[in-house]
Amino acid sequence: MDTTTPASPDALRRAMADRLIAAGSLSDVRVEQAMRTVPRHDFVPAAPLEEAYDADLAVITKRAEDGTPLSCASVPSVVAMMLQQLDVRTGHHILEIGAGTGYNAALLAYLTGEDGQVTTVDIDPDVTAQAARALEATGYGRVHVATRDGALGDTTHAPYDRLVLTVGAWDLPQPWWDQLAVGGRLVVPLRWRGQTRSLAFVREKDHLRAVDIELCGFVPMVGQDGEHHGTIDPGGHVTLYWDADQPVDPTTLGGALTHPKSEAWSGVTVGPYDSFDGVWLRMAATDPGTCRIAADSTAVDSGLCTPAIPVRSPALVEGDSLAYFAVRRLPSADGTERRSELGSYGHGRVGQQLAGRIRDQIRAWDHRRTSQPTVTAHPAGTPDDQLPEGLVIDKTAVRLVLGI
Repeated sequence: MDTTTPASPDALRRAMADRLIAAGSLSDVRVEQAMRTVPRHDFVPAAPLEEAYDADLAVITKRAEDGTPLSCASVPSVVAMMLQQLDVRTGHHILEIGAGTGYNAALLAYLTGEDGQVTTVDIDPDVTAQAARALEATGYGRVHVATRDGALGDTTHAPYDRLVLTVGAWDLPQPWWDQLAVGGRLVVPLRWRGQTRSLAFVREKDHLRAVDIELCGFVPMVGQDGEHHGTIDPGGHVTLYWDADQPVDPTTLGGALTHPKSEAWSGVTVGPYDSFDGVWLRMAATDPGTCRIAADSTAVDSGLCTPAIPVRSPALVEGDSLAYFAVRRLPSADGTERRSELGSYGHGRVGQQLAGRIRDQIRAWDHRRTSQPTVTAHPAGTPDDQLPEGLVIDKTAVRLVLGI
């Protein structure tokens, strides 16, 4: 007979915070106290207690008919990371876009205190209704919950000292600029060149300046359609994702993968626990042809397309040719760490040259693995001569400028 006593919510909450600290995900004392205090399980009542306090688990709370997640309670490690990027102070006015379960808004209310004000908005009335109920039941009913298009923000308590998105964004609409005070901070999971990064922007008078960049993934925001996609093989097993400002034509690439494969290996190796996502970040900041490639199991098993991470890896496209990031395991002696070499495969007329460009990016990343590009955002229409030096990515509302 199992006589194990189930852990209490308080004990599980403490254990979650302890794991986040041990993993290096939680270092801010105030954020730590918030996560030790706010009862996450009350915002995800359908989840088992252990799942509610799993530091590395997102809890899906609403899905589309095809199973696509529409709303969730984000992974606690990501919640902690973004709260630390946001740098909330007592008395702040905060706007959150993407109400989710209401848990993040409760954490924000704890951090800003009784003298502050938290507003959370979502376009889905089911989501806002659930969040409002949970906030009221847990003692955070002072949070203002509104059902509206997040792209419009909410002027009710503007200007805001902090603005945070808990949904993935492709663009930075003008209302967010208008409602964020100069000197305020915007934390947004921003998507460009097929990747998503949580950027902490500081609002300057005429632009936004990123002060921190972290890898993340989020349910995309409704209504921002700047990323396109299309399959590039007859069977539909390989898909490219690219931005609206990129001249990518999947029809032109339709036969690329049938061309002989070119290989370009860098000599750069990684261990089983080494991160190499910085290669993509560097490519996105320096090469305008950077996009994302995804291959399903049929493509991988047949050898048609074998990216380093099949569902999401960086690629380069130029006309009828492409190359993508790849990895191969190296033989190892008994008792030594298993190493893998980073490189690329190319297809098409200039596939070999493209593969070589990825190889060169890997080598450049290897010299400064922890470096991050500079990122600034400027209103659309800003003349080129008023932009800083760097790679310009034009979106609908902003011009991103990235520099190495």
